[in-house]
Amino acid sequence: MPPFWLWVLALVFLCVAALCALVIVLDVLLGHRQPMAVMNVVWPVTALYFGPVALLAYWKLGRAQPRMGRDMAKAMQMEMAKPQHQAHGAEKPFWQRVFVSDSHCGAGCTLGDIIGEWLIFLAGITLLGQMLWPEYIVDFLLAYLLGILFQFWAIAPMRRLSLRAGLWAAIKADTISLTFFEIGLFGWMAISHFLLFPALLPDNPTYWLMMQIGMMLGFLTSYPVNWWLVRAGIKAAM
Repeated sequence: MPPFWLWVLALVFLCVAALCALVIVLDVLLGHRQPMAVMNVVWPVTALYFGPVALLAYWKLGRAQPRMGRDMAKAMQMEMAKPQHQAHGAEKPFWQRVFVSDSHCGAGCTLGDIIGEWLIFLAGITLLGQMLWPEYIVDFLLAYLLGILFQFWAIAPMRRLSLRAGLWAAIKADTISLTFFEIGLFGWMAISHFLLFPALLPDNPTYWLMMQIGMMLGFLTSYPVNWWLVRAGIKAAM
């Protein structure tokens, strides 16, 4: 089991991350609603694992103008729907637009992983004597479903696509990105489980500190793929 100091550190990190997420939620509710509605969820979820980094990124890259009118929001959505070489997003360098797109992918993964971890733990499901293998399966499936939903929520209204066309566009945009996010996360989960803390369970704060680290690594492993997807026009820069 982890030492007591790490348990305390984990608790502090979790509280700070939750506080950062709460600050973003309150800021949105107080009038800074995103022109792309799904980002009102993405930014707080990103703060659950990136903490102050996500809060800073939100303030610098994602905070919307208060009471943004429908015409301005519509204009921004049309701008983001353009191919990268046509967009005029001079207000943000390309790497920052990819950062926001990557956070969009990471939010669906994060929610799926959180739900999946608790489901497996509470149900006591094991495979080959390990909880890690069913966690991989359930986490990935839930992350994939939520990731596609998040992507559809962004792409369909932006490009005015039908349900079928929107789902297909979401699948193309998010499948590779999501997979690379989970590669980073699952790789760290294996290190944590087999090398660091084999007996650690989700009812321990240190477990979620390990998950936060894994999600940060997932963000890093999926960033180059998001760069390529946005550059190729498969995924919209945000």
